[in-house]
Amino acid sequence: MEPVPHGHTARRLQWAHLPPPLRRTIEARLGSPVVEARSQDSGFTPGFASRLTGRDGSELFVKAANKLAQRPFADAYAEEARKLRLLPPDLPVPRLLWSLDEDAWTVLGFECVDGDPPRRPWVRAELDACLDTLAVVAERLDPAPAGLGLRPITEELPGLRTGWDQVRTSAPDWPHLDEASELARSFVDFTGNDAFVHSDARDDNFLITGSGGALLCDWNWPTRGPVWLDAVDLLASAYGDGLDAQEILATHPLTKDADPDHVDAWLAALCGFMMENRAKPAPSSSPYLRVHAGWWAEATWAWLAARRGWA
Repeated sequence: MEPVPHGHTARRLQWAHLPPPLRRTIEARLGSPVVEARSQDSGFTPGFASRLTGRDGSELFVKAANKLAQRPFADAYAEEARKLRLLPPDLPVPRLLWSLDEDAWTVLGFECVDGDPPRRPWVRAELDACLDTLAVVAERLDPAPAGLGLRPITEELPGLRTGWDQVRTSAPDWPHLDEASELARSFVDFTGNDAFVHSDARDDNFLITGSGGALLCDWNWPTRGPVWLDAVDLLASAYGDGLDAQEILATHPLTKDADPDHVDAWLAALCGFMMENRAKPAPSSSPYLRVHAGWWAEATWAWLAARRGWA
């Protein structure tokens, strides 16, 4: 399979693509004319996402999407701004400074953090920092603010329950197909599926700071699920990169008490979801989205099979 080119997966709007009136509005918020715009090309969405530097040295991280040409992404940015304002002030999250909801554009202005996404393949210290951040988020958002309106992750993403149905049609000889399908469907039957879940805690949604800590970004899709779900997702990517995810799962405070069958049910659900999605056509705005889904399908299947003792 073609590897995922980490850090270069998005086809984003550039500073020059924004209309002059919008650029002037953003510069007014920055307080200085923009002399450098460094596009952040990780992720899988086409919206504008750049670190802006003003002539006076001031910095700002800005996300923007056009409501006509990029309506789903503009709506997602608006929802992210709403949710960020509901979060406790001391979470390890880049601070939202302001947002604009204009006729044609949704724009978010964040503090510009001195940091970069974790390296891939994973480096253990950076993985640990991200897991520790997830533990802080889980503790501080228990309970989660009611205004977030969180729904179960399987309701937000129905394919988590039905992904293996597509596999049954496209690859009926897939090994352990019945067992994997039953495992995925059993996920909703476990207790403890009502904690806050970020739902998008991938490596490209973290920033490793100069102090070695990690900040969690992109708060568009929070849901409800097991308190350890985000951490298990990160560990699945670590497993795919060759780290001993099983050892970390068994020892990290956020995951060490997780029911093994519950974890397997989630891995099966996630694997089926990714297998279904990797078979879909890639959108022109995100050419690596299906490559990403295929990599995740293989990583989650490999870990699940190892845990279940499947050949």
